Amino acid sequence: MSLPKWKKLTEREISKNPWWVYRQDTFELPNGEVGEYFYVHTNGSVMVIPLLDDGRMLLVKQYRYLCDEESLEFPSGGVKGGSDYSRTAVSELAEEGGFKAEELTYVGKFNPFNGVTNEICRVYVARGLSPVESKPDRTEQFEHILLTPAELDAKIRSGEIWDGMTLAAWMLARPHIRHE
Repeated sequence: MSLPKWKKLTEREISKNPWWVYRQDTFELPNGEVGEYFYVHTNGSVMVIPLLDDGRMLLVKQYRYLCDEESLEFPSGGVKGGSDYSRTAVSELAEEGGFKAEELTYVGKFNPFNGVTNEICRVYVARGLSPVESKPDRTEQFEHILLTPAELDAKIRSGEIWDGMTLAAWMLARPHIRHE
């Protein structure tokens, strides 16, 4: 059974910055009632799981302002205007991880917060890594951490890895990564 859809009546841009647009839609419910919906629109994002030849994965530890604490995450970033998912994955792997990949495999997608944003995050596993110069944005500082799949799972269980996008990406990538 399909659920009835809402009908968009109007769309208005409230605020815009280089990463997202805050919008307000007016909609009509199937029963005819009219309402407003506020949300964040983006061009999407990517998360890359860099897999070294020895089976370890590269994660980045970075400071997250909104939570005022460090977060251990896979390299990720938003799709900028004029780019696409695969080019963004290549650039984020270089920018945050300091690598380029011979093989970049798409393993799935998810929405990080579907009541607040229409963002779709695509997840890639990167193999055949070779080092490149890392050029983070001026607001980014990273510590690189190498973990085996078992060590990653342990850090998730302990709560040390708490970033929702990393948790979702790992669930999508895990079947594509050999576990020892």
